[in-house]
Amino acid sequence: QLQLVESGGGLVQPGGSLRLSCLASSFSLDNYAIGWFRQAPGKEREGVSCISSSGGKTNYADSVKGRFTVSRDIAKKMVYLQMNSLKPEDTAVYYCAAHGTGPMPVCFDTPAVYRYWGQGTQVTVSS
Repeated sequence: QLQLVESGGGLVQPGGSLRLSCLASSFSLDNYAIGWFRQAPGKEREGVSCISSSGGKTNYADSVKGRFTVSRDIAKKMVYLQMNSLKPEDTAVYYCAAHGTGPMPVCFDTPAVYRYWGQGTQVTVSS
């Protein structure tokens, strides 16, 4: 059973930064695209960013382009989401998810594509 564990959420002031981490403890990132999603109260889950199994392809939602950066450390089995210049509208529960693609330069921003999900971590941006 694939397991994903997010960490790094918290309370931050507008303009601040946080780095979320996603530990993929039971599988190799070489064969799975990883997506970051978020869900605010009363809203649908939306794609934030993703990184391909090859690591060479990344995507970002328009709302976070230039502020968020996704990266990974294969050896540590970790995927990171660096979030800078945070805004109150970034407040949500953030999830990482995995989709088995094999070693391909693709990733996806649609939640339904992803089979495996972490438990989520709360990010609150407020003064």
